[in-house]
Amino acid sequence: MVSADSPNLNQLRQLRAFCNAAQTGSVSKAAQRLKLSQPSVSLQIQALEKELDTLLFERCGPKIRLTPAGELLLEMAQPLVDGFARLADSFSARLGDVNAGPLEIASGEATLLYILPEIIKSFSDDYPQIDVRLHNVTGHDGMALLRADEVDFAVGSMIDVPDDLVYHPIYDYKPALIMCKDHPLADKEHITLEDISPFGLILPPRHLSTWNVVDLVFQQHGVPYTVALEAGGWEVIKRYVEIGAGISIVTSICLRGFENLTVKPMDEYFPNRSYGVVVRRGKFLSPQAKQFLERMDHDFFARHTAPPPKRKTSQRSNDTLITNL
Repeated sequence: MVSADSPNLNQLRQLRAFCNAAQTGSVSKAAQRLKLSQPSVSLQIQALEKELDTLLFERCGPKIRLTPAGELLLEMAQPLVDGFARLADSFSARLGDVNAGPLEIASGEATLLYILPEIIKSFSDDYPQIDVRLHNVTGHDGMALLRADEVDFAVGSMIDVPDDLVYHPIYDYKPALIMCKDHPLADKEHITLEDISPFGLILPPRHLSTWNVVDLVFQQHGVPYTVALEAGGWEVIKRYVEIGAGISIVTSICLRGFENLTVKPMDEYFPNRSYGVVVRRGKFLSPQAKQFLERMDHDFFARHTAPPPKRKTSQRSNDTLITNL
């Protein structure tokens, strides 16, 4: 039997303290997360540095920053620490039991409204003891939760993928122009950017990707445009388009077919938008997370008879977007 003072268990405690300090950038925050005293966490990190004979953090007052050696150790140690934390769940899963434990999912409003409901309902019916927790967040906040290991994964749309995250696109949606039924463009078959130019657009907030994409496309074609209204959320935008307050360029994810709108394709000018799963690179996924993600992929392939498009992941390090629009 391994004693409580076994060097192996001591080293695991040291690695937990180190990984949590690296994730939070603070010894005091790591102590709060681990429910330990700050001196205890500091001593564990110092003991680990002494044992490895290297400096793991650069210390500037209360702030800490990983050294190159610390970055290497984090890459090696995080899967081990995650794996140990999930040991009981993994053991149960290997015995065929995926019936308990939390499942933390970060997502934006569009994904929560249009992609996840049926999957969540089906998953919860099959695994009622799994505590599914949905975090309605913007892209920046979603990435912060991923990096802090406060969620298992995020579901949304990414354009630029930071090096420490992995994006697995699953769903693909086309761009569309929406307008009220009696709009002057409603009967026009082929609509150009020049046709849209005189009419005010209703767009989501400027800091979200949809606005940036619309702006870029109009600029690239040298066509002016005006914004009649800035509104958050596709349901809000669709409502104001229905009453004739403006027109909008949306992603077909939000179109269910029963809206009182005229819809025109815009894929001649605007790119398709993918939605999928985002995880931290090297993240140890719990059995319940793996089961949920398998269900997401099954849902996708069950609804698409054609072979799925080749999935490409940009590895640029721009922390841009897990969008909620």
